[in-house]
Amino acid sequence: MLPTFRASLPYTLALAVLVYLSFAFLPVLGLGQEIFVVIGVLLAGILIPVLLDVKGGTTDPVLQTSKAVDYQGETTTLYVGNLPYRANEDAVKELFQRFGIVINVRLMKDRQTGRRRGFGFVEVAAKDGSKMIQKLNDFNFQERTLKVREAKERQDNDDSEE
Repeated sequence: MLPTFRASLPYTLALAVLVYLSFAFLPVLGLGQEIFVVIGVLLAGILIPVLLDVKGGTTDPVLQTSKAVDYQGETTTLYVGNLPYRANEDAVKELFQRFGIVINVRLMKDRQTGRRRGFGFVEVAAKDGSKMIQKLNDFNFQERTLKVREAKERQDNDDSEE
């Protein structure tokens, strides 16, 4: 089942029932009540997914994979290089979740073009970090060989402190 449809199914059914109840007692155009139920379901099936997409929300917590996980404990950040440009945060998170707890995924984009740059950072539970490096370094992902290692601290180019 499509994710948007699955998330909107309760709303679709509720709207269909409301349409049925509102038109059931009105003799409009001489049509039967069954026709209004069908029209209500069709309208709701079209409108609800569109409204959910426009709003940008979803009611299914499984579909909200790009959000940060609420994890208490030590974390480490992994550098992931040679990522395919078409890969998104959800795909990378799904790959890394096979081997442990993923807290956050950040894929870097070019400031001018907005295109992905082919690398990113994955924040994971510290206990799972070395296992992920071992399993995913040189792993073939979407026809590219990943390079995974522990991220180094960013060094500021501040020459004023001498």
